[in-house]
Amino acid sequence: MPNRLTWLTRFTGMMLAALVGLGLSACKILPTPVAQGENNAPAFKPDKMVEDIWASKVIPYLKQKAGPFAEVHALAKTDPAAAGAKYGNPRKQANSPWTFAVRVEGKIIAANTQSRAATMDIDVDGDGKADARVQIGPAMRGTALRDSLDFVQFNDFTNQIDFAQFGKAFNAYADKAVLSKLPREALEGRAAKVIGAYTIEGGQDLPLVTPAEAEIGPKP
Repeated sequence: MPNRLTWLTRFTGMMLAALVGLGLSACKILPTPVAQGENNAPAFKPDKMVEDIWASKVIPYLKQKAGPFAEVHALAKTDPAAAGAKYGNPRKQANSPWTFAVRVEGKIIAANTQSRAATMDIDVDGDGKADARVQIGPAMRGTALRDSLDFVQFNDFTNQIDFAQFGKAFNAYADKAVLSKLPREALEGRAAKVIGAYTIEGGQDLPLVTPAEAEIGPKP
């Protein structure tokens, strides 16, 4: 009798294992689809968002807000809060530095176009010395354009990553729409006109301006 029970137990176990194996072989494991956004929200597209507001909001705002570079920078060095109230974004986060909208007009006295982070140094007061360094891309530092706009707020975004990507999208669009069309050869001595924004940062040789509009005159 014990041998018969042992044989039945083994047989039952083998049958169960076979049935489980058949069941698993008939099942197909499918990957879980990745949602486009929480609660079926549309995908976050910072480049498209910037493109949609560039001509209708960004450029008109900067043209209205920007002051002459020499005037803005002189006030920013002595009273950043006063300069920010007049030329900056008063709705900025409290712990963020001031970002100022400016017009830079003058002569290009030096240019670095060998790097992807190309720049041109501009003398705005005619003393032969550079007063501002203007980024002309394609690679650009910072998020000055985003941070100068009082209608763009951190709390409007899901998280810090989205906010950062939105800031980079401004630089990418400025390069695509404006800066990529500028001449790159023999820039020294030419006149330049720029509307953009900059943030005062420690350790900078010159204020670093990110343009939203830029013009370079003919060779002298």
